[in-house]
Formats: sequence, C-alpha cells, structure tokens
Amino acid sequence: MEFVRGLVVRSLAGHDKGGFFTILEVNGKFALICDGKCRSLEKPKKKKMIHLSATSTVLPDSSMKTNREIRKALQPFGTAG
Repeated sequence: MEFVRGLVVRSLAGHDKGGFFTILEVNGKFALICDGKCRSLEKPKKKKMIHLSATSTVLPDSSMKTNREIRKALQPFGTAG
C-alpha cells in the first residue's frame, strides 16, 4: 500500500514499537507521524517508512485538525504509542 497523508500505520521498531500513528507528510524515505498524545501535531516524529506497517485505514483530513481528533480516530486501534 502506498503511504499517503492520513494513513494509519503501526510502528515496527524503536521506542514506539507497536504503537499506532497517522501519517502527516511523506518525504522520500521518511514519514512524519503523530498520535495526538506522545507525538502531537506540533512535534511529529520523523520515521523511516521501512519501520512502519500500513493498515487499510485512511483518516479523512477533517479528523486530523487537532490532537484530540487524532486520538479519537486512533482509539479503535488500541494505541500503545
């Protein structure tokens, strides 16, 4: 699956391993991810895409405007990040 803005991904490596995040931006081999809690919209995490596993869910832009909306959208995934 192609990595696009709003895609829900699971971290495969690092301190945030197993956590669910949403992609804010894709730059070459890297993606900026956030979960609305530990990694907020103001301080997203830059992570290599090889360390991310894509899900089949893409969040609409309307649910990615605030940290609270992102947390609420990721809640069904049981975020560990």
